[in-house]
Amino acid sequence: MKNRFLISFLLLLVSTISFSQEVVSIIPEPVNLTQSSGHFVINGKTKIVTNGDESVLSLAAMFADRVDFLTGNKLTATSKGKGKNISLQINKTRNNEIGDEGYVLEIQPSGVKVAANNPSGIFYGLQSLLQLVSLNSTTENKGQEVAVPAVSIVDYPRFAWRGLMLDVSRHFFDKEFIKKFMDQMVEYKYNVFHWHLTDDPGWRIEIMKYPKLTEVGAWRVPRTGVFYSMPAVKPGEKPTYGGYYTQEDIREIVKYAADRFITIVPEIDIPGHSRSLIAAYPQASCSGRQTTVYAGEIDGPEGNVLCAGNEANFKMLDDILGEVAALFPGEYIHIGGDEVCKDFWEQCPKCQQVMTDNGLKDEHELQSYFIKRAEKIVESKGKHLIGWDEILEGGLAPNATVMSWRGMEGGIKAASEGHEVVMTPTDFCYLDYMQGDPITSGFPAPWPTLDISKVYSFEPVPNGIDPKYILGGQGNVWTEMIQEERQVEYMTWPRAMALSEVFWSPKEKRNSENFMHRLEQNLPLLDKNKTKYARSVYDPFAKLTETSSSELQVEFGSEFPGLDIFYSFNFAFPDEYSPKYNGQPVTIPTGAVEIKAITYRDGKPIGQMLRVKIDDLKNR
Repeated sequence: MKNRFLISFLLLLVSTISFSQEVVSIIPEPVNLTQSSGHFVINGKTKIVTNGDESVLSLAAMFADRVDFLTGNKLTATSKGKGKNISLQINKTRNNEIGDEGYVLEIQPSGVKVAANNPSGIFYGLQSLLQLVSLNSTTENKGQEVAVPAVSIVDYPRFAWRGLMLDVSRHFFDKEFIKKFMDQMVEYKYNVFHWHLTDDPGWRIEIMKYPKLTEVGAWRVPRTGVFYSMPAVKPGEKPTYGGYYTQEDIREIVKYAADRFITIVPEIDIPGHSRSLIAAYPQASCSGRQTTVYAGEIDGPEGNVLCAGNEANFKMLDDILGEVAALFPGEYIHIGGDEVCKDFWEQCPKCQQVMTDNGLKDEHELQSYFIKRAEKIVESKGKHLIGWDEILEGGLAPNATVMSWRGMEGGIKAASEGHEVVMTPTDFCYLDYMQGDPITSGFPAPWPTLDISKVYSFEPVPNGIDPKYILGGQGNVWTEMIQEERQVEYMTWPRAMALSEVFWSPKEKRNSENFMHRLEQNLPLLDKNKTKYARSVYDPFAKLTETSSSELQVEFGSEFPGLDIFYSFNFAFPDEYSPKYNGQPVTIPTGAVEIKAITYRDGKPIGQMLRVKIDDLKNR
């Protein structure tokens, strides 16, 4: 009898110790979260109750799959159920506070309820619940009970457009990776996937009426290295590198996205960045000369710009965009419009004739003429045109939406004229930029750096602009320097977690120290998902300062607060026995040529070692 009581006591003690470590840490930060005492226990007997609502059955199944993956517990969905279960409810009376995508999540010891006005809200509520499940479970205790802390959450997004863009033109990524990328997006409540499908290095979408677009335009000669200095195509060299999505692939991906409340915005980049189209159909360029798909070499005389004076080009675009519109049910088609080299138009008699016939004073107005005709084509397909901010040049098309990338200025101008805007400026949103110190990032110079602190500081609504014109924002993953799927992940995460909070959470709740704390708690979820991500947030950085007496000093820091930083000026490799940085500038010893620094936490190294020559720091 005594042994039985002792065993019961020990089990209760273990349970209490385990449950006392409950973690509440959600990204993006909810609008309102209140924690209460107690916890809800998930185990193999837990059921997901849908109340017979067909619209949430598939969501229950997806949630059950994720819980199984994270914990080893196989939950079942049922239309009715009693006891300690997880209930999914579409509101019979609309909750105006939470809108179309918001949710209310109640976790109590007696059960869990997710309520929303629409299935999308149920879906986002389940994403928050899954984060709590993941945070409070380990890979070691799969199949055992998981205690999820009792909380009450009321949550809804700040912006309707919460996007990530992936460039698949420069390097082709198969449909399974596209699905995986979208799975990663929805965990942080992204809802727009901007798919950059065509550009100079490759045409990635099957167009039935123009088969050469993929037969020729989807393939180029293989090259590895720095994209702007690769060798040109050699005579007789075969284009074997590339790929494309069939229309059947695209329908499958579109359905996969829709099931996860992601809208796909396809981009067909015109009139510039069209080298892959021109390689397939040379008559579309101003010169009409045969060329090859861009492999990274400097542009030749054939160029990459569609001829604005060739009427057949607009018929081709009508056909192409018609097939694109039929494949993608979303509201928008992105037509690029960026970085159009107008030199070719200046030298083209047909383009100059169009300018004369239409009273256009310069090639900027010729670009506007081209974009306005593209808009009419897009609108004839029942879609809405969106383009990069260069479409402002020469006058904006009447109903166009602007994606502002060259800073905020284009977006400010467009919004001031009453156009809707998606903010995605390079300084905050280009996730192909380096992370951490250039020395440890491994990218060749010159390549910009964008650390997670800068990303998190992004504010999409400029001062003085009516917020109703700012649809939201997105992060962009260009792949000039990204050739592998795992590298796409590495460049995207965890910086996209910071952007997700910018796009979802209230501005007044933004707190960088709190975010970094929650970020660190959420990184194990990326590990569980086998998602590759940058750990540069743990790396040290260094900057030089100069005293009034011209004495050089160095200051160290790291993005994560509370890390110990050890350093050396000689040729030793620093560890926890080296000098420890105390937050004050350190005088550089006479004759020192390099600095090394490393971060530690709890007596263990946690970041990459920084090793930089003092002269290189001076040059920065």
